[in-house]
Amino acid sequence: MPESPMPATGQPIVLRNGIVLVMDDAHTVHPRADVLVRDGVIAAVGPDLEVPPGTFEVDASGGIVMPGMIDTHRHMWQTAMRAYGADWTLTQYFVWYYLEHGKTFRPQDIAAGNLLSALDAVESGVTTGVDWSHGLRTPEHGAAAVDALAGAPGRFVFAYGNIHQAPWEWTQDPAVARVIEDARSRLYGVQLAFDVPGDASFPEAPAFRFAKDMGLKVTTHAGVWGATGDDGVRLMYENGVMEEGHVYVHAATLSDDSYQRIAATGGVASLSTESEQTCGQGYPPAAKLRAHGIPASLSVDTSVWFSADMFSAMRTTIGADRSLEHYIAHQSDETVTHVTLRVEEVVDWATRGGAKALGRWHEIGSLEPGKHGDVVLIRNEHSPTMFPIVNPYGHVVYQASRGDVQVVLVGGVPVKWDGRLCGVDLSAARAQVDDTVGYLRSSLGDEVWRAGMNPEIPEVEILTNPYQYRKGGVPA
Repeated sequence: MPESPMPATGQPIVLRNGIVLVMDDAHTVHPRADVLVRDGVIAAVGPDLEVPPGTFEVDASGGIVMPGMIDTHRHMWQTAMRAYGADWTLTQYFVWYYLEHGKTFRPQDIAAGNLLSALDAVESGVTTGVDWSHGLRTPEHGAAAVDALAGAPGRFVFAYGNIHQAPWEWTQDPAVARVIEDARSRLYGVQLAFDVPGDASFPEAPAFRFAKDMGLKVTTHAGVWGATGDDGVRLMYENGVMEEGHVYVHAATLSDDSYQRIAATGGVASLSTESEQTCGQGYPPAAKLRAHGIPASLSVDTSVWFSADMFSAMRTTIGADRSLEHYIAHQSDETVTHVTLRVEEVVDWATRGGAKALGRWHEIGSLEPGKHGDVVLIRNEHSPTMFPIVNPYGHVVYQASRGDVQVVLVGGVPVKWDGRLCGVDLSAARAQVDDTVGYLRSSLGDEVWRAGMNPEIPEVEILTNPYQYRKGGVPA
C-alpha cells in the first residue's frame, strides 16, 4: 500500500471534518469541524475554517480529533523488559528491581528502555509523559535517561529518582543537581520522585528541601499497601511539605483523613488502575478522589507488567469504578440503575487531567487556540470498529485502540502518520533493546532469568462439591 504524502517541515496542517473533542472547560464537541495547526500551535477550531494558502489538508471525516493524551507516571526505564513480570505480585516486583537485579542496569540499558517507551507512548497517542525514573543509581544513569528522552519524539517530564539509595542521600549529590538542570533545559519539565514510608523521624525532609530549592514538584507513590500509607501522608502534612501540584501516585489504601490532607494542600492524583488492580496497592480510588475533590490523571505505571497505552488505562479505570459501585450495591441487595463515573470524565482525566497535574493546563490538554499543537486523529477506514461513531467519548474509551491512531502531531510536527511512526529509526531502537535484554539475561543467567519470569504458583484449594452426579443426570 503506498504511503500517504506528508506535510513539509513547518507547513500548516488542517484536519478537516472530524468529530472534534475540544476538552475545554465546557467539554465542547463539534460533530463536524476542522482543527488548524500553524507555527506549532492550535490556530483555530471550528466548521469550514478558512486556512492560509499552502496548508496541508488531512481528511478526518469518520474519525475523532482530540488532544494528545498525557501519562503522569510511567517507569520508562523498565520497558526493555516488556511483559516480563506479567505474573508478578508487587512483592516480586520489589524483590526483583529494588533488592536484587535493578542494580544490574547500565546507563545504556536505562536509555534503551526510555527510548522504546517514548516511541511506544507517541505511537499510541500519548504526546506528553512523565518518566518516573527511579532506577538512577548513579548520575551517569540519570544523564543517559535524559539523553534518550531529549532525542525522542514527544514531550517528557523527567522525574529523577533512585531506589538504591535513600532520597536524603542522593538529593545531596551535586552531580544529581547538574543532571536535573540539564533535563530542565532540554525536556518539558522536571520533578523529584521518591516515596515516604512513614519513619516517625521523617528523614525525607532534606529531599523535600532540595525539591523546594530547585523549584521542583514532588511525585510520590502514596497509599501503596504495605509500603506507603497514612503515616507517610500525615508526616508530610505535619512537616509542611505537601504543596500545591505535588502528585500522589496510586493514592489507594488511604483513610479519609489522608485524602482530606491531599485535597487541602492542592495535591493531585495519578491513577494507574491496571497496576492497582493487579498489584494490590488498594482498590483503584477513582470514587474516593471524586468524593474528596482531588483532581485525577491517568498513568500506565510500567509495561514490565501492564498495557502501555491510555486506551487501556481509561477502560480499566471506568471498569474498576463501575465494578465497585455494583459490588457495594449488591451487598445491600440493591441495584445500581445509574452509574456515576462517565466515559466523558475518564477522557478528561487522560487529557485535561494530566495537563493540570503537571501544571501545564495553559499549554496542553485541550484543542484551544494558542495551545501547543499536540493533536491525535483516531481514524481507521479499514476497520469495522470505527463506524458508526454515535457517542465519541464512549468510542474513545470502549471501542478504539492504539491501532486506530492514524495521526499524532506534537507541536504541529507529525510523529505518527498514516498509522505509522515517522522520522524514527526502529531498527536502531530494536538493536539497543536487544543489547539490553541480552546483557541482562547473560548477567543473571538463564535459570535466574526464567525463574524471575515464571514465579511459583501457590496451591489452590478445590472445595468439596456436594452436588455430584452420575452419568445421565441421576444423583449419586
